[in-house]
Amino acid sequence: MKKLPILFFLLISSAGHSQNLSPYEKGNGNQSTTFAEMRKFYQGLANQFPAISYETKGEDDNRAPIDVVIFNPSQQSPEEARENKSVLFINNGIHPGEPDGIDATMMLMRDLATGRIKTPKHVIIAAIASYNVSGMLNRNGFSRANQNGPEEYGFRGNARNYDLNRDFIKTDTKNSRSFQQIFQWIKPDVFIDNHVSNGADYQYTFTYISTNKERLGRVLGDYFNDEMQKTLLKDLEKNGFISVPYVNIHNDVPDLGFPVFMDSPRYATGYTSLFNVIGTVVETHMLKPYKERVKATYDYMLNTLDFIERNHKVIQQKRADNLKQYSIGSKYSIAWKLDTTKYENIDFKGFEAKYKPSDVSSGKRLWYDRNSKFSRQVKLYNTYLPTKEVTIPKYYVIPQSEWKVIDLLKLNQIRMNPIERDSTIVVEQYRINDFKTTSTPYEGHYLHYDTDVLREMKEVRFRAGDFLVPLDQDGVKYLMETLEPEAMDSYFNWNFFDAILGQKEYYSAYVFEDTAAKLLKENKDLKSAFDKEKAGNPKFAADGKAQLDWVYKHSNYYEKSHLLYPIFRIVP
Repeated sequence: MKKLPILFFLLISSAGHSQNLSPYEKGNGNQSTTFAEMRKFYQGLANQFPAISYETKGEDDNRAPIDVVIFNPSQQSPEEARENKSVLFINNGIHPGEPDGIDATMMLMRDLATGRIKTPKHVIIAAIASYNVSGMLNRNGFSRANQNGPEEYGFRGNARNYDLNRDFIKTDTKNSRSFQQIFQWIKPDVFIDNHVSNGADYQYTFTYISTNKERLGRVLGDYFNDEMQKTLLKDLEKNGFISVPYVNIHNDVPDLGFPVFMDSPRYATGYTSLFNVIGTVVETHMLKPYKERVKATYDYMLNTLDFIERNHKVIQQKRADNLKQYSIGSKYSIAWKLDTTKYENIDFKGFEAKYKPSDVSSGKRLWYDRNSKFSRQVKLYNTYLPTKEVTIPKYYVIPQSEWKVIDLLKLNQIRMNPIERDSTIVVEQYRINDFKTTSTPYEGHYLHYDTDVLREMKEVRFRAGDFLVPLDQDGVKYLMETLEPEAMDSYFNWNFFDAILGQKEYYSAYVFEDTAAKLLKENKDLKSAFDKEKAGNPKFAADGKAQLDWVYKHSNYYEKSHLLYPIFRIVP
């Protein structure tokens, strides 16, 4: 595939009279496209070139249209084209203050349509033109206080002030529902989410987040990180852009090293990895000129297209082989920690960090001396270890009363079978043993974390219409990450089941005292366990209220639904 030469790129960017130039190209190189201009541009391409389709496939929380543009010379539907082609899926404008991908994708689609880029034979390219439409409409020139251009841009939050790159599991927004519907319609092989970074200053225009290799899966993760991504970055360097993994630090000084980013399922690439899809978050550097950032984004997307064209069969085979790891009865990791003993020394190209008196505060301030460039070895911590594993069950059983969960599973095309008649089934059930909760709200939720469960086998009566969800399907990882309560971004941790955390019935102590005494007198096993608890726990032995509560919670009077996780497992 022929690469677009830099000189030619600059020439077409300055040719303002051409009818196919994007609004960005007609400007001064530091102006981003408006939503109305973007739609008009794509509609014009679709009218002029049969290979381009442009249609509304979702809506924002403000009811504005979320549009998808597709380059597909065969003019087949994505469903038909997937049979003999790979699909590259691009997302733009999740944070509209970072509009590089919006402008770069408009030029990429135009260059494909007009033949400036050789037409791929084995790849179709689909892109969400702008995902956070309400954020894009909320244009300003100040909310990205640290960013070098463009002159105006959108706002990070959507119409309801949600950060959409945290909403791929909890799905509080219409945007997220639309994305999932589009994703499941397209069913891509490779995904790119275009962003702009924050943080430290350094020499790189292009940084990136590769889908975490451990979470993606050994077969696909190793292939992407060790072969595909390295090839893409070498190709990018030939175009004049050196790169480094996203500089994931909190103190703005990367000299001591930094870890690769763990993109859990709340994030775009964390979500797409649940369906066995290779993903990259492009993070162009905020302080570099807008024109350079757009060009770097364009080149990375083009390089990815080129790589898929050459290796589409390999990618499809790796995806198939990777899925085989997640078979019923095998172990699945639901929690991870950074392995600080394993790292790669990378040649980091930065600017010397220095300190001087602040002109604003009474303290010192950090600044980067761009006249003092350096290239030195720093540690990139690139390995995560599993800290908790569970066995992949044969089925989950979901009561039909959990309609919110069922709705999201259907949205993600999860196969489910309704139980035909009332049935008693031996299942593994969880009772919430412990969890912590954040003290401040995070994206509309008080998140749970460090969740721990107790497990027991039980005969449970289910109603006709409750659902059996088999795990031998493509969405196995999605099911494990959402339905296992101990997983970081589980539905439980996102507060879907908080109603089970509160008791609905209680007792009056002066009444239950007589009942408790009778229970201890008539039930020798209960009395023995009660005495054992008092003997081994001096604090308990001195607390009469706790003792009465213990008897209540070990009796038939205590409600069985309290802390009982309402989704069940059938284990092999």
